[in-house]
Amino acid sequence: MGKWLVGVDLGGTSTKLAFINTSGEIIYKWQVVTDISENGVHIIPNIVKEIDAKLAELKKKRSELLGIGMGAPGPVRSESGSVYEAINLGWRNYPLKDVLEKKTLLPVVIDNDANMAALGEMWKGAGQGAKDLVCITLGTGVGGGVIANGQVVHGASGAAGEVGHITVVTENGAPCNCGHTGCLETVASATGIVRLAKGALTKKKISLLQEKVNEGNLLSAKLVFECAAEGDKLSLEIIEQISHYLGMALAHIGNLLNPEKIVIGGGVSKAGDLLINSVRTVFQKHAFKRVSKSTEILQATLGNNAGVIGAAWLIKNQLDK
Repeated sequence: MGKWLVGVDLGGTSTKLAFINTSGEIIYKWQVVTDISENGVHIIPNIVKEIDAKLAELKKKRSELLGIGMGAPGPVRSESGSVYEAINLGWRNYPLKDVLEKKTLLPVVIDNDANMAALGEMWKGAGQGAKDLVCITLGTGVGGGVIANGQVVHGASGAAGEVGHITVVTENGAPCNCGHTGCLETVASATGIVRLAKGALTKKKISLLQEKVNEGNLLSAKLVFECAAEGDKLSLEIIEQISHYLGMALAHIGNLLNPEKIVIGGGVSKAGDLLINSVRTVFQKHAFKRVSKSTEILQATLGNNAGVIGAAWLIKNQLDK
């Protein structure tokens, strides 16, 4: 069957792990709680224990693993594999690659989690076959990964691809966690959509969305999209607003990079064509014509598997060199 790659998608709440073959097929995947106590000192030891326990369960040895790829939150020094800062984990200038290699005696490669998702979509998802693509993840926040000629673009300090912090609301924008106002994240993330919906509901218009909230349903991005799918005018207006900001941001990105594909993933992307088609319309309107004709906007296909598959691709790519 050949040796396996290990893909790890490290998050502030949970960590996804997978054994993946060199063809990119997931052999076994599981998830554990991320222990962020004591400034994250237990995170790596716990991951190593999980890998060893799963190998024992599958009657495999560590020598049957080729290496480990890991996506970590926050900017990463790609050359050294250290994390500049991961606030949710309690890490600052943490030598993640060195620590994991010492504990496993396996080759390790580290990159930002959004970059890993982009690589996963490039290898096995909606971006398959493209060497120039941008992956946008719309979740609690908005992340992004940029791939040019098959390689991740990191930038001077590992912060390339921070598309969530492109300013799209230039006046009276909502405050963002980054310290600025009007960022894409404030209007296109799940939390941003809820904020827009709360503002829309204050207009006291009769709407299905208001009815659902009055019935005790939690106001969420999912609820907005469900009501829009039923033709609710207010919910459709909210989606139009989101699509305007997101489509404009993607047009700017497209004009700068001219990617073959822009892949939209994350929980919000589950709205599907309702959102994607609207974003495409705005993109087509504002992108440079040559860009609008050559860039596809697609919904991601790998879901929660994108990060671990991308991490496996990165360690495979490094070993192949």
